[in-house]
Amino acid sequence: MSIIAFIGLGNMGGPMAANLVKAGHTVRGFDLVPAALEAAAARGAEIADSAAAAVRGAAVVVTMLPSGRHVLAAVEGEAGLFAAAEPGTLFIDSSTIDVSSARAFHERAAAAGLPSLDAPVSGGVGGAEAGTLTFMAGGSDAAFASARPILELMGKKIVHCGEAGAGQAAKICNNMILGISMIGVCEAFVLGEKLGLSHQALFDVASTSSGQCWSINTYCPVPGPVPTSPANRDYQPGFSAALMLKDLKLSQGAADTAGAATALGATAAELYAAYEADGNAGRDFSGIIEWIRARS
Repeated sequence: MSIIAFIGLGNMGGPMAANLVKAGHTVRGFDLVPAALEAAAARGAEIADSAAAAVRGAAVVVTMLPSGRHVLAAVEGEAGLFAAAEPGTLFIDSSTIDVSSARAFHERAAAAGLPSLDAPVSGGVGGAEAGTLTFMAGGSDAAFASARPILELMGKKIVHCGEAGAGQAAKICNNMILGISMIGVCEAFVLGEKLGLSHQALFDVASTSSGQCWSINTYCPVPGPVPTSPANRDYQPGFSAALMLKDLKLSQGAADTAGAATALGATAAELYAAYEADGNAGRDFSGIIEWIRARS
């Protein structure tokens, strides 16, 4: 079994690292938040004194960090992760970041002689806990082949989307669809309420006809029809509104750079920005139905 360094042990990284431990790997973890380190240690991870210390001697390094600037800052420089790594160490960045930063990450890894993959995830905290995440990977065929056995311990769907940055491109496109569809589902349920429809009746129709989508069938934003959805837990986050807004902003930044017209994506970003500004950053993104309802 391998030594795997895991940098970033938060809501997603912590359970992902725990699944690697369960599979028999030695996981050396690091995070700037003491509570995250304590939780990872309780799940069997070895805790390093620094990110660089975690990387030394590891065969694989997984990073799960907040933004592109955090990723690049972590890997660069004499005290960075690339400098600390042994020759041939495989770097997997599972952060959700902008495509430009992902490509810069690959360029710097190549300059250091290190194979690399951008491999953001979909599936939320529940998927991270259950090991059922979807990984969207960008990088060389060789890097993907090396990473796949590790990724399969944390996810059930592993897709090689293309060369450097392609994983991030797929992630932000997917989550733009999710943000748009959730708003549409929420508006439909609010309209149904106004027209006298029960939540169950609308769900029974829409989930089995042309309105069906993940936002209604799996993550229904009203209590009852899908017992596992956050709507049944007062919108405690599986995927927070702040994270949805982050991804929608990434999609719009990419759209501006690429010259793509994404009017619905832009509107979704505006609505989630307003929802977050009303104090809902930490609530599940499906909770936007309450915000829509209050304005109806």
